[in-house]
Amino acid sequence: MPIDVKQIGAKVEQEKAILDRVRVEIQKVIVGQEELIERLLVGLLCNNHILIEGVPGLAKTLSVTTLARTIQASFQRIQFTPDLLPADLIGTLIYNPRSGDFTTRKGPIFTNIILADEINRAPAKVQSALLEAMQERQVTIGDTTHPLDEPFMVLATQNPIEQEGTYPLPEAQVDRFMLKLKVTYPSKEEEKKILKRMARSSTKIDVQPVISPKDILRLRQLADEIYMDEKVEDYILNIVQATRTPEKYGLDVGKLIQYGASPRATIYLAMASRAHALMQGRGYVTPQDVKSIGMDVLRHRVIITYEAEAEEKTPENVVAAIFDSIAVP
Repeated sequence: MPIDVKQIGAKVEQEKAILDRVRVEIQKVIVGQEELIERLLVGLLCNNHILIEGVPGLAKTLSVTTLARTIQASFQRIQFTPDLLPADLIGTLIYNPRSGDFTTRKGPIFTNIILADEINRAPAKVQSALLEAMQERQVTIGDTTHPLDEPFMVLATQNPIEQEGTYPLPEAQVDRFMLKLKVTYPSKEEEKKILKRMARSSTKIDVQPVISPKDILRLRQLADEIYMDEKVEDYILNIVQATRTPEKYGLDVGKLIQYGASPRATIYLAMASRAHALMQGRGYVTPQDVKSIGMDVLRHRVIITYEAEAEEKTPENVVAAIFDSIAVP
C-alpha cells in the first residue's frame, strides 16, 4: 500500500497546534532553553525516557515540572539521595498482624510522569529497581508484577559526575534513556529576562494543562506514521555502524572508541527523527532531522577509551566527527 506523504503532512499540520500550545505554556515559565523544551516533547512523542545533565540552577527541574503541569496526567517528583531504598521508589509489602496477610503499598513510581531529581546521587540498588520500570514498564513487589500506567515517562536530572556525592550511572541504565541532554548557561539577554521574571520573593506563574493522555497517544501514533525514505534509513544505519567500525567509513577514530552504539541507538535515532520532523510540522524525515537529534541519542551510547580521555576527547567529539564524515543522502 503506497504511503500518502501529503495526507500525513495534512495531519501533522493539524496536530502541531497542540504541541505549539504546550510550548507556549512552558515558555511562560522557562526563558530560552528552546532545545531542551523541544527534546522533552520528542521524548513524550516517542514514549521514552530522558536524562538531563547540567550544573545546579539551570532550570532542569523547573522545565520538567512545568511540562508536567501542561499535561492532564499524574506527576511525582522523587529526590534521589544516598540513603534512598528501592522500597521508597517502587513500594513494599506491609504485614498486617491481625489478619496475618501482606498488603501491597505502591510507591511513587505508579504515576504518569516521574521526575527523578539528581538521579546519580542514589546507590546501585535503587538504580536497578528503576531499570525494570523503565524498560518493561512494570514493577515487581514481592512475587506480584504490577503494570505501570500509560503514558509512563522518566525524566531524570543529574549533576556532572565531577561533583561531590555523585555516582556514575551504570551503562545499562544510561542506555535506557532515549536522549541525554546537556543544559548550558543562558545568554546574557536570556538571563536578563530571567532576572526580570523570577527575581521576586513570590513568583507564581499560572500554567494551564493543554494536552491530555488521549492527545499524547494520538500524537504518538502520528509520529509512527511519519514517512522515512530508505536513503534516510541507510544514513542512520551508516552513522550507527560507524561508531562500531569507523575504519570502514574512512574515519581515524577507532582508537578513541571502546564500545560503539547498540541496535537500540538505531531504533531510537529513527524514532526521534520522526518525532523531530513532526515537531517541525513535516510529514517526512530529512537527514537534517537525523543530524539535529543525533547527538542527544548517541552521546551516552559511544563509550570512549582511556586513550581518548588522555587526549581530552569526549564522546561528543567522536560523534561530531562521524556526522561530519558520513555522506548525507
